[in-house]
Parts: sequence; structure tokens; C-alpha cells
Amino acid sequence: MSSDVLKKHVLAIDHVGIAVPDLDAAIAFHRDHFGLVPVHEEVNAEQGVREAMLRAPGDDGTGTAVQLLAPIDESSTIAKFIGRNGPGLQQLAYRVADVAATTEALRAAGLRVLYPEPKRGTAGSKVNFVHPKDAGGVLVELVEPAAEH
Repeated sequence: MSSDVLKKHVLAIDHVGIAVPDLDAAIAFHRDHFGLVPVHEEVNAEQGVREAMLRAPGDDGTGTAVQLLAPIDESSTIAKFIGRNGPGLQQLAYRVADVAATTEALRAAGLRVLYPEPKRGTAGSKVNFVHPKDAGGVLVELVEPAAEH
């Protein structure tokens, strides 16, 4: 893939996603040991997760966040990830202005994405994912923040 593809689309590293078995315990760990502040929590039933976004103290919402992802049942992708790999780093997310256009540019460059159309992500964002086999073993998330964020 040409590096020019992403240069035209990526605005920032949006967040890193960490798969955890217990969201409340993980929030407490990151708050108590690293001072991270939970700024958003939700259940995304379509993705099968209960999630929280944490930021460094004083972050105005433009910095890189830590996303904690806990499965809501054993059939969720996160439950399967934890079953295979244990808890840990699950994905790297890039913030993009237009997830559909970025997806098409990556497809044109020969990369596989997981969804034919963007899906709803955290806080109403639009997301898609680059297959780990096409990204050096890393699940790469593409995030277009919701207009109000």
C-alpha cells in the first residue's frame, strides 16, 4: 500500500483498545494507577461490548484515548479475543475525517476491511476495521467521530 493513501486520510491516533474481562475493575486500575479519567461509558450491543473511554487529566478531548472493552456475553468478538489471547491490547484506532472514503481508498490499495459499510462505534462515531492479516497482525480501526464530538 502506498503511504500516500493514509497520509490523505488519517488525522490522529484516536485511541488504543484494550480487551478486559471486567470493565469496572479495569477502569479502577487505570484511574488509580495512571490517573486516567473516564469520560464516556456505553454498551454497544451490536459489537457485544460494554466500553469506556479514558483520557489523561486535562485532555480536552483531542488527545489519544484508552478504550476499555469488556464482553457483554461469551459470543462477542471481545470474549473470543480474550479466550484466544487473554486480556490486552486489542486494536489501534486512527481518527479519520471520512471513514467511508478512507475505507474505499484502502480497498483500492488492496487491503481487506471487515465491514462493507461503516458501523456505529463509540458515542455515535462511524467505524470500520482493517483486517489484521493486512496490517502486520494489528487490528486497525478507522474512526470518524460523531459531528457533536
